[in-house]
Amino acid sequence: MQLSSTTSGKAGSNPMGEGAPIVYVVDDDISVREALEALIRESGWQPRVFGSAQEFLSHSRTATPSCLVLDVSLPDLNGLDLQQQLASTRNDMPIIFITGYGDVPMTVRAMKAGAIEFLTKPFGDEALLDTIRDAIQRSTTALGQEAELQLLQKRYASLSTREREVMALVVTGLMNKQVGGKLGISEITVKAHRGQVMRKMGATSLADLVNIAAKLGSSCGN
Repeated sequence: MQLSSTTSGKAGSNPMGEGAPIVYVVDDDISVREALEALIRESGWQPRVFGSAQEFLSHSRTATPSCLVLDVSLPDLNGLDLQQQLASTRNDMPIIFITGYGDVPMTVRAMKAGAIEFLTKPFGDEALLDTIRDAIQRSTTALGQEAELQLLQKRYASLSTREREVMALVVTGLMNKQVGGKLGISEITVKAHRGQVMRKMGATSLADLVNIAAKLGSSCGN
């Protein structure tokens, strides 16, 4: 980085609007935090800077596109261990590692665990900004997919037990008569249930319903 800054570097500063993407920074070097805070703010994102992993973990989560710029060497929980801890809960927040030193095993471990970049200090501002832009786009996509899945799960929960049974069979390609034979109900009844399924799930065609079932995964048909 080739920056200087007079910003305070306090955690949780919010000079941007609430809707702007958030770039979290965890680094125990205050000069790095201040420089990155200024760079992030000037680029139109919300900076959130922390001096340790524990400070970051105590910060409340928001459903806003975000990424994490994370130093490997930290005073408590190191960056790689923090990455592992976040793996199951923050898959919508890509991680960009930064470090004053690095080796191949460290880089491989970080990338295998899902990091999108591993930058060694000193690095150029544009290299970091390009990576952050990519990370924010990935986060936006992930949040959109998560919101869509939650909506589909809510719709699926509104189906009756019989409607779920009909849906599970219909999406396999069975005709109404075949579905009725498997469930022991009339073809007319299957047709009625199928219509309800299409309406409740917001499906406009069989192909659309099949796609919805695929997104729901194992929850469909249980």
